[in-house]
Amino acid sequence: MALSETAGLRGPPIPKPPVHQQVLNSVPVAVAIYAIVVGLIVYGSFAGAQNMGYNWQWYRVPQYLYSFTDDGFQWGEISVGLVATIRLSVLSFALATFLGLVVALLRLSGLVVGSAVAVAYLELIRNIPLLVLLYLFYYVLGPIFGLDRYVASILTLAVFHSALISEIFRAGINAVAVGQWEAAKSIGMSTGQAYRYIILPQSVRFMLPPMTGEMVHLIKSSAIVSVIAVAELTTIGRNIISDTYMSFEIWFTIAAVYMVVTLILSVGVSFLERKFTVDQ
Repeated sequence: MALSETAGLRGPPIPKPPVHQQVLNSVPVAVAIYAIVVGLIVYGSFAGAQNMGYNWQWYRVPQYLYSFTDDGFQWGEISVGLVATIRLSVLSFALATFLGLVVALLRLSGLVVGSAVAVAYLELIRNIPLLVLLYLFYYVLGPIFGLDRYVASILTLAVFHSALISEIFRAGINAVAVGQWEAAKSIGMSTGQAYRYIILPQSVRFMLPPMTGEMVHLIKSSAIVSVIAVAELTTIGRNIISDTYMSFEIWFTIAAVYMVVTLILSVGVSFLERKFTVDQ
């Protein structure tokens, strides 16, 4: 085949974006813009506190992260609260993932009853605010079934986020090519075997980005359980503020802790995305 014919098959070359657009899309510029925005927020908060006559006490914050005593190294209250938040989030996410998968499979089952149950569950949960759902589990279902506040918190977060996760599962499963189903059936696989060995493993790469966002969402949503005094990061922060009146320092510190946790999670999942990426 002639060179001109090969070029014709490839189509016209894709034009490069303008130089100014390349500069704006570069990583250094993005980091600089982010730093400027964060700096303006910090400066605005500092200036507002100064106008209020606020007495900054940053030197007291490290003791709530860690300390050295006669018994050696000790984790501070904020660090203990972070561990409690992570434990609560992991348990809730695991249960939410299981419930979400069950609901997604029911909706994709093709059974009238299964689809109806799944749709009713989704519409019910998605239209109830998270705070109201928490009150329902703790104040209504808790006394009936003997649920303590910790179990009620896990169930609330799991049920609420399972409705969102089920849609992620459904979209990921539907993104797998129909030919994969046909190939599984052609070699005698049942529907369950096709899901286990063919469909779900291939759908992972489609589900990782939204599942990461949902995990981050759940970690941030876990702060709402502080309204029923579950010992986690936000609750401990409120307790520290009530004892020390260091509102600005503690809330800034807790916000930074949440941001670091979610950034670490995002970076880790980005590595997994590259690992599961398949050339199309």
